[in-house]
Amino acid sequence: MTETASPYPARRRVGLWLTLGLTAAMVAGIVGLAMATGWEESLASLRALTLAQLGVLLALSASNYALRGLRWHLYVRVLRIPLSLWQTFLHYIAGFAMTVTPGRLGEVIRLRWIWQEAGTPPERSAPLVVVDRAADLAVIGLLIGASVAFSTIGLAAGLPVAGFCLAMAVIATRATLLSSMLRFGWQVLGRWPRLFVRARRAALALRPFSDWPVVLPALALGGVGWLAEGISFWLLLDWMGAEVPLWTAIGIFLIATVTGGATGAPGGIGGAEAAMVALLSLQGVPLSVSLPATAVIRLTTLWFAIAIGLGALPFALRAARRGTHAAQS
Repeated sequence: MTETASPYPARRRVGLWLTLGLTAAMVAGIVGLAMATGWEESLASLRALTLAQLGVLLALSASNYALRGLRWHLYVRVLRIPLSLWQTFLHYIAGFAMTVTPGRLGEVIRLRWIWQEAGTPPERSAPLVVVDRAADLAVIGLLIGASVAFSTIGLAAGLPVAGFCLAMAVIATRATLLSSMLRFGWQVLGRWPRLFVRARRAALALRPFSDWPVVLPALALGGVGWLAEGISFWLLLDWMGAEVPLWTAIGIFLIATVTGGATGAPGGIGGAEAAMVALLSLQGVPLSVSLPATAVIRLTTLWFAIAIGLGALPFALRAARRGTHAAQS
């Protein structure tokens, strides 16, 4: 009797080809627009950047990942999972290697590493993924709201985005509210009772993360981290000759980030770039600046995160294998 091949390798190949296709389409679109507006002006904007300035952009992005890594460790401690700061930080950074998977679902590999090193099953550590995403949505929503309030030019379009982020963050982290919504959903559908029971159990597991001694430092860490990347975008535009106010630049960067993520595309590829160029154009920034600026900021944020994630991935895998061997011995 022949064995049936596992579908997972095929699914991974589909995800890889989807990511490559979206990346190629995004690059082709930027190159095509740059050619239409003239290579010389776009290249001149790029030449205005120095290596030191690129180093500043990368340092600001790195600070975002470091602060969010500390937040991940805070959440791990809330669940009383016996892992050190170094272990949780390595898990978080290495997880960025999976950012380009559809919907960033590949980042749940962090739960597998926790299982291998601490013996904590994914059913217990699953709330980490939910609260981490919810915390990002919360701080991004608050920062977009601040950008709308403080922007001298105006970003009224950011209000629905901010409202969406905050609403999703509240729903995802309020255990009682989420449990009630799941119960209502089961009453309406009347199907899959076991699935709804498991989902309600997972929702109730979010309760410890709603305490203010957890919420406030988590918001502070994430808020400063995302603000650093918004400031890096503002600095980049200034260095390339575009006079965009600070809070307007921060708002454009974060609105584009949420827009890209809402598409479900790996890493928000395509959607984030299109939104960023469009919002900059509304502020009067010419394509000769908005196109290279978009390309650079995505390289120093999304692709930089993937690069450091790939660099940390072998160490995380090695540590996980050691943890598995120790548990079996």
